[in-house]
Amino acid sequence: MSDLLDWARKYYKTDKKVEIQTIKTTKKEITKRGVIWLGQTCNLACYFCYFIDKIDNKQHPEHPFMSLKKAKQICYNLRYVYGNTAIDIQGGEPTIYPYILELVEYCNSIGLKPTLITNAIVLSDRKRVLKFKEAGVNDFLVSIHAIGETYNRIVGHKNGSLKQMEALKVLQELEIPFRLNCTMTKEVVNQFSDIATLAIETGCKAVNFIAFNPFADQKGNRDSTDVPNYTSIKEPLEKAIDMLENEDIETNIRYFPLCMVNEKYLKNSYNFQQLSYDPHEWDYNSWTWTTRFNQRSNSDTLDETIPILMYGIKKFNGIDFSNMSEHGTKQHYMKEVDIKEHLIKLLSANIPKEFLYKQNAKLRAQKHLEYKKLKACENCSLQDICDGFHSDYISVFGEDEANSIKLDFSILDPKYFINNQWKVKK
Repeated sequence: MSDLLDWARKYYKTDKKVEIQTIKTTKKEITKRGVIWLGQTCNLACYFCYFIDKIDNKQHPEHPFMSLKKAKQICYNLRYVYGNTAIDIQGGEPTIYPYILELVEYCNSIGLKPTLITNAIVLSDRKRVLKFKEAGVNDFLVSIHAIGETYNRIVGHKNGSLKQMEALKVLQELEIPFRLNCTMTKEVVNQFSDIATLAIETGCKAVNFIAFNPFADQKGNRDSTDVPNYTSIKEPLEKAIDMLENEDIETNIRYFPLCMVNEKYLKNSYNFQQLSYDPHEWDYNSWTWTTRFNQRSNSDTLDETIPILMYGIKKFNGIDFSNMSEHGTKQHYMKEVDIKEHLIKLLSANIPKEFLYKQNAKLRAQKHLEYKKLKACENCSLQDICDGFHSDYISVFGEDEANSIKLDFSILDPKYFINNQWKVKK
């Protein structure tokens, strides 16, 4: 075993027996999990953070934390307007939000199971973690982007990894469930097996390996210094997945072209069309509303709640949606539109929910985030359920890695492969 793991074990290992008790399911339904961004205030500065500019700029209206009153109203709408039953609470860093315990308690009181997406630095404090448990936190999603000095360098904290390892020990001892996120930067690829071992030994419920994405503030900022090519990721990633699944730990790959893993691992692969069927990902219906500026800023203003954005459906079952489905128009973004009239149209058109979510997934990939289909994609049997390649990834690494997966038929159902993956239900 590596020296890195020997170091980490000094801090995360506990005499308490770690037992992973989970209820599994292979049933895939559209998620009922919402998300809230409390404000881009953080105690770290990860260079790949989607909101790094807002974290650095204290004057940005999305930087300061919002009021508790506003946060509660957002949560209320997620529960009673959108019907969400779980929520991911984010910052920045939500554990340093002054009213986080009150918010966790409130979410529980209205039937919205709260998860905190956290770097876990604060969670090295046992007394603090005990308060989260008493408030009713459902679980923590901990961002373990590397171990040791590599992690410290990534996040800009000289003791960051030490604090994380101490936090994992506390979570084990207090029997609080947790999952792990790992952003696949160039310098962490050779640590995948160590991170898998850490997850196994600490009783982690699930591990997500996330592609280094050009979302939000990261747009146009990627280069080969920090971003690995997909070919270099493939072997160590698949090895880590095998290690984790052999120990009954759910493992997911996020935002990775489907042709870049062997067929065995397509059940673990979640592009935008598959995300809707992961209970630990976000509902596109409520996400359409919460991702907007007013719902992420520190002002007291909230937008009117709106339904999932249409895309590419000009007419359905005789109902004309005209510019509502055309990206970039005011109508498409529910501006200059009677929301009530639009909802009646949606109901009258009887659009299947899964079809609506599939089209919205394509909107997010193609228009919002500029994924591209390459020459090799044209003859691929999976092209309809795969996002393709990020446009800025292509500008750095070119098109040579892409290849066509050829079956006897085209795959149109986003769940075709992920139906074979079991997920943690509880």
